[in-house]
Amino acid sequence: MTNTSTMRALILDDYETAQFRSTRIDKPIAGPGEVLVRIQASGVNPIDYKIRTGQAPYAMPELPAVLGTDLAGVVEAMGEGVTDFAVGDEVYGLTGGVRGLQGSLAEFAAVDARLLAPKPKNLSMREAAALPLVALTAWEGLADCAKVRAGQKVLVQGGAGGVGHLVVQLALVHGAEVYATVRGKGAETVRLLGATPIDITTTSVSDYVAEHTGGKGFDIIYDTIGGSALDSAFEAIAHYGHIASCAAFGEHSLATGSLRCSILSGIFVLLPMLTGERRAHHGEVLRKLTKLVEAGRVAAIVDARRFNLESAMAAHALVEQGGAQVKVVIDVEA
Repeated sequence: MTNTSTMRALILDDYETAQFRSTRIDKPIAGPGEVLVRIQASGVNPIDYKIRTGQAPYAMPELPAVLGTDLAGVVEAMGEGVTDFAVGDEVYGLTGGVRGLQGSLAEFAAVDARLLAPKPKNLSMREAAALPLVALTAWEGLADCAKVRAGQKVLVQGGAGGVGHLVVQLALVHGAEVYATVRGKGAETVRLLGATPIDITTTSVSDYVAEHTGGKGFDIIYDTIGGSALDSAFEAIAHYGHIASCAAFGEHSLATGSLRCSILSGIFVLLPMLTGERRAHHGEVLRKLTKLVEAGRVAAIVDARRFNLESAMAAHALVEQGGAQVKVVIDVEA
């Protein structure tokens, strides 16, 4: 007979071996303002393997800890003061796996209700778990910071990736004319989403700026790659344009972009979880996203390969090695 006061979870004990250990731990209780979620799926993002391997000092929890940032599941219980949800509601969100917040590689999690939203009714749990981190990252840079609007020319650097494919879709929703840099098979993904792919293995920055903007540059560039890709954004941005980057962690010369009077916004989607600031905004954005998904205007792209808690390390390896077809999801509850 299963002990209902405990739950199955994957525990990370140290950042050197960086291996998960399957065990049973105490089942959490929803505190004031929290919702207890029975987790059905956990999304895997690059930040997840970076935390596991000790490469993200700004977000890593004290060990032992349960990792996993995104989740989709069902409300099991509510803490004091929660009025937006009811037992049995299907929800999703970017809720934990950093600092002191329990992650989603477990059967249950008690999470801040402000971070959750109703799951889109037309998505499976797997599809819903693939969305929160990448959608929130895309929204913050594109809508909150750059304030994208109809008719603007938007370039997405890495448009076939996890964040990139959401930036493409959200830019199109806002009526922008969307282009995306790609390599190889990424062109097909971008084209199917409705944007114009630019193969950066065969096209120079000056060439695609000339071809698609008449040499004026793009109104908004969303960089999801960093490094030399961010440097190229400074060359491709229009005068008074806006660059948003969720990968601006290197050393860069801002001179080229500064001479164009461009704005650079750094996007760090984990900040509300780490600090407690603006958590309600995450829930609000996900509620808007739910409506867009249910209207058929935004879609989740999930790698067809299946993983569960036993094979979670294989899911992490697939993302780390760059072999994922956009998003990888771990089934927590079959």
